[in-house]
Amino acid sequence: MRHGEFHHPRLVRVYDAECPWSRDDDWFLARVCETPAARVLDLGCGTGRLALGMAAAGHTVTGVDPAGPSLAAARSKRGADRVTWIEGTSALLPDRSYDVAVMTSHVAQFFVDDAEWARTLADLARALVPGGRLAFDSRDPADRRWERWNPVDSRRRITLPGGEMVRAWTEVTAVDGGTVAFTHHYLFGDGEELLSSATLRFRTEDELRGSLRAAGLAVERIHGGWGGEPVGRGDGEFLVLARRE
Repeated sequence: MRHGEFHHPRLVRVYDAECPWSRDDDWFLARVCETPAARVLDLGCGTGRLALGMAAAGHTVTGVDPAGPSLAAARSKRGADRVTWIEGTSALLPDRSYDVAVMTSHVAQFFVDDAEWARTLADLARALVPGGRLAFDSRDPADRRWERWNPVDSRRRITLPGGEMVRAWTEVTAVDGGTVAFTHHYLFGDGEELLSSATLRFRTEDELRGSLRAAGLAVERIHGGWGGEPVGRGDGEFLVLARRE
């Protein structure tokens, strides 16, 4: 199953349990709060963790995601009525409607094809007001994170609400230039095993800068870690802040 964590109801519950609020959410929320009472777009909002946090902080938030089961989970959470939820893609975004746009949890890497990535950035630039800001994260390929995605190093146990334990591990199935394909394995207590496959694009800093420039988005800065470290000295990340020109 492709992207099962977002489309299969049982795996959506696992994703929610495995991905609680963390320092990356703190970083994105801090960037959004640099614009008081902002109109915020969360593209690829998933089950709504950050969208709900931004709404609770006083922002007007729209969460957009193509995965209906993930949005159903988001809509069921406390405070969900404060967020506008839209099932779809960036093509649905209205013009000049947001002060800030975010893509978190490495959503940017799911746009494997360069043409699709270019269209998404163009849609985001169109949806931002002049001077509006875009923030997103993408893993630095120089960190070679995928080399730690193997059945030994990635093995973990996930506890679901109610106490059910799920065993999980990841295996990389292909590495081709800047793309990495992998499969997550989830083994439930009742013996059911579900697989979720995906492919991510690892773009270099130069590739990211070039694609943003082509979309009319000027890079303000790129950090290498959640503590504001320079590229190459942080957490193996590109934390990108750009502005619509």
